[in-house]
Amino acid sequence: MRRSIHLDAFLERLKARLEKRGHAVIVAAEGAGQNLMSETGQKDASGNIRFEDIGFFLKERINAYFKEIGMKVELKYIDPSYTIRSLPANSRDSAFCLLLGHNAVHAGMAGRTNMVVGHWKNQFTHVPIRLAVSARKHIDPEAWLWGNVLSCTGQPRKMM
Repeated sequence: MRRSIHLDAFLERLKARLEKRGHAVIVAAEGAGQNLMSETGQKDASGNIRFEDIGFFLKERINAYFKEIGMKVELKYIDPSYTIRSLPANSRDSAFCLLLGHNAVHAGMAGRTNMVVGHWKNQFTHVPIRLAVSARKHIDPEAWLWGNVLSCTGQPRKMM
């Protein structure tokens, strides 16, 4: 199991949170912590290397950490991916998906291939697949979006 100064700092912050508040909710994005994960030897449909699941990794690491320091915790691990993907669409979702589908059909009828339909600045776009998968999305930790996340969740700006 790989160690990381960031993982150690996270565990220390979690401990402090539990001591202060008695509870915590941790949400980990799919693809987070890949520098801590081992490769599975498999690739996904886009050709990206598959890593171990961050959720299981964190569950095991958190349990091990608290056992090691002798602090009793009750950890519940929930993988919401099935639940999230199983909820009925609301009317906005349905309309948006319908428009994505219409645009995909029109693109196909126009002979467009190797592209995905996107939505950018209220316009439907045709994005070449090569471009769509050329880079991972990153959140700027100095931008307003991350500042809002920190403000809403009470997380510290720096873990160290």
